[in-house]
Amino acid sequence: MPGHIGVILVGAGESRRMEGIDKVFANLRGRPILDHCLGVMASVPEVAAGMIVVSERNLEQGQYVLMRRGWSVGWSICTGGERRQDSVRRGLERLPKVEWVVIHDVARPCVGRSMVYRGLEAAKATGVAVAAVPVTDTVKVVEDGDRVVETLDRSRLWAVQTPQVFRRDLLERAFAQSNDDVTDEATMLERLGHDVRVFQGDYGNLKVTTPQDLAMAEAILAARGMAEVSPSA
Repeated sequence: MPGHIGVILVGAGESRRMEGIDKVFANLRGRPILDHCLGVMASVPEVAAGMIVVSERNLEQGQYVLMRRGWSVGWSICTGGERRQDSVRRGLERLPKVEWVVIHDVARPCVGRSMVYRGLEAAKATGVAVAAVPVTDTVKVVEDGDRVVETLDRSRLWAVQTPQVFRRDLLERAFAQSNDDVTDEATMLERLGHDVRVFQGDYGNLKVTTPQDLAMAEAILAARGMAEVSPSA
């Protein structure tokens, strides 16, 4: 796959539950969250190009992060759309012609390079693979606010994360044939009948949704002893 891999970093959300903090640029160990994700993805030697997708209000600041880190070669930035899949579509349309596309949420700054490689390997089987971890809690279906109607078999449940890896032609097919509201692009291919596989994610690969999550991400990176990644890494 070397030279045939592109990355789309998706960070065009509104950060509604962050109590006024824009999580794309929230300070995490002295660096914006975007900088952490960019540092990991841009340091994967096999990645030939990348697109960062942010909201219009964050475009200028995102350009600054990109240029400050010295990763402007092969990487670009654009504004997103109304929905997540609209933002990914915009990034895909602007991504150079690569065979494989890695999609990752900027809100998951604790991703590691090993997870990217696991995803690329897993995607070879069917062209689509998503990071996920087995659910450890008991999950109940609730209706009418508080009435339990079903307890699910957690042995069959996985919590999906990013990165997610797609063969580009399959991702383009999904956008061409589906306009459903979805929470990830793999769902579009599932609904079209395509075989989607999971690969082992990381329980520490949390999604920053609230200020409390930001504190947890800080602790996770500190425990890992995460050093700052240089552009030449």
